[in-house]
Amino acid sequence: MQTTAILMRAPGEIRPETVDLRQPGPGDGVVQIDHSGISTGTERLLYTGRMPNFPGMGYPLVPGYESIGTVMEAPKGSGLTVGDAVFVPGADCYSEVRGLFGGAAHTVICPTERLLRLDAGIGETGVLIALAATARHALAGLRTALPDLIVGHGVMGRLLARLTVAAGGPPPTVWEVDPARREGAVGYTVRAPEGDTCTYSAIYDASGDLSQLDRLIGRLDKGGEIVLAGFYAEPVSFAFPPAFIKEARLRVSAEWTRADLEAVRRLIEDGHLDLSDLLTHSRPADEASAAYTQAFSDPACLKMCLNWKGCQ
Repeated sequence: MQTTAILMRAPGEIRPETVDLRQPGPGDGVVQIDHSGISTGTERLLYTGRMPNFPGMGYPLVPGYESIGTVMEAPKGSGLTVGDAVFVPGADCYSEVRGLFGGAAHTVICPTERLLRLDAGIGETGVLIALAATARHALAGLRTALPDLIVGHGVMGRLLARLTVAAGGPPPTVWEVDPARREGAVGYTVRAPEGDTCTYSAIYDASGDLSQLDRLIGRLDKGGEIVLAGFYAEPVSFAFPPAFIKEARLRVSAEWTRADLEAVRRLIEDGHLDLSDLLTHSRPADEASAAYTQAFSDPACLKMCLNWKGCQ
């Protein structure tokens, strides 16, 4: 079996290529991908060659963990049927290249237990479920407090803010340094960091910029918490005396769990979480090179989606 996949042969070198697929196992489903999202966090690190050593790292690789598609084959007893719309959180199904994270391909093979059935009408916005689940995991993890300050108004920051409001929390403040990205707030306030003299008890960083960590510690209430809600290439470091004085706590939030995916799906289906305005750009999969460049360089591009329909 073969398919077209987005292949990253080295940092900065990415294009669609034909790759070999392994044969499906007894618990695998075969999914034809309709849309896949481009991550401006982990995939940008892979693209720039700044990804820290990570299980499965190495080139050439197929990226992508934000895919939605249609079930073409499913084993009996899986709970899935041919024609179901599903979310695919990546796939390690290639014979000669690495699947990190493997979802950016026309056809993938994946254990059915990892697939999440979706409402057929969700459309391309379904690629945002992974990021929404990651935001939900940050809010719903162990011993957490809802944010009163979120740093960064990209897709992750917007999802954190929307989920906080949906959970019944007080509307958080969001800091954003780019004036063009201060638009689009729904039920909360976005402002520039300059001029804000408030302190906060729970600060969630969605900017990916660790250079601001000392500044954030200075804005904590005593005993407050900073949550690193992104994925970072640089070592985490900060000046100890201000953190000592504040008795600061630091929490790292990992990727989603199955429970997060299912919770986000319910919020979307019940109308409590709207993703429609967060997917700002879409390109055909055969324009992948230009799509990745724009996703990583254009501030107006909140989220880029690859359209696999019509590809082979």
